[in-house]
Amino acid sequence: MNNRLEDLLAEIGGCRVCRDAPAASNPLPHEPRPVLRAAPSARICICGQAPGTRVHESGVPFTDPSGDRLRDWMGVDEDIFYDAARIAVVPMGFCFPGLDAKGGDLPPRKECAPLWRERVMAGLPDLKLVLLIGQYAQAWHLGRERGRNLTETVRQWRRYAESGEGVIRLPLPHPSWRNNAWLKKNPWFGTELLPYLRANVQRLLD
Repeated sequence: MNNRLEDLLAEIGGCRVCRDAPAASNPLPHEPRPVLRAAPSARICICGQAPGTRVHESGVPFTDPSGDRLRDWMGVDEDIFYDAARIAVVPMGFCFPGLDAKGGDLPPRKECAPLWRERVMAGLPDLKLVLLIGQYAQAWHLGRERGRNLTETVRQWRRYAESGEGVIRLPLPHPSWRNNAWLKKNPWFGTELLPYLRANVQRLLD
């Protein structure tokens, strides 16, 4: 890892902005624990939402059933998935944002992406495939190109895959069990998008 990215990751590891100088009205209600993985040699980047409760406890991204499903979607095992030299994991919010009144995860903190995201992505010069998981990552990385909602955005995946100036940008739904109904309602995701995803993951890992 080059010193610039290594220093940046160390700086992120000590970040307490969402707790001590929040942009939102309420500070983070617990001790921050930034969770991300990155190395300059990574060719694939997973851009999710923010860590959940299990990831906050473990400090390792996607150590939950969503991670199992995502690895299945990609066609990789845990050894490959957690090799930061090949696959970076850079969520929109690095810390667990807490739970809402219904027990669901809150959105990523507003402080995180403006403060860190461009700098981290600039430290990943060899990226060829960026997985945009969920509406927050799609909003940041696709901007006005994205559709009116997640379904419309993911359905247009071929357009984003071909328009990234050498980088495949692939919008995905979150691999949470909460999206089981979405997956059943949109079978094209499994028959069209996932084979494309797996083929490109394998190509880049080889």
